[in-house]
Amino acid sequence: MSDTALSQSAIAITVKLFAAYQEAYGVPELTLEVPVGTTVAEVRDRLISEHPELAQWRDLTRFGINLQFVEADAVLHAGDEVVLIPPVSGG
Repeated sequence: MSDTALSQSAIAITVKLFAAYQEAYGVPELTLEVPVGTTVAEVRDRLISEHPELAQWRDLTRFGINLQFVEADAVLHAGDEVVLIPPVSGG
């Protein structure tokens, strides 16, 4: 695939990491290239595939795009800032 075709089929997004996700990666955010049409749930699943210990949070994670809560099937666009929010314990 040529670089031109790749640039038209992939977008760059920023993923802000919190709680368990940040602990797993050791950084507060990631920049990822994902295919056009990727959903926030697919981003979560990619992170879980890279760090299987995060699987326990799969069904409990909430999603945000550009400071708005969204559903798991929300589609990402170039430059979006994604937030994955697992349950946070405190007290």
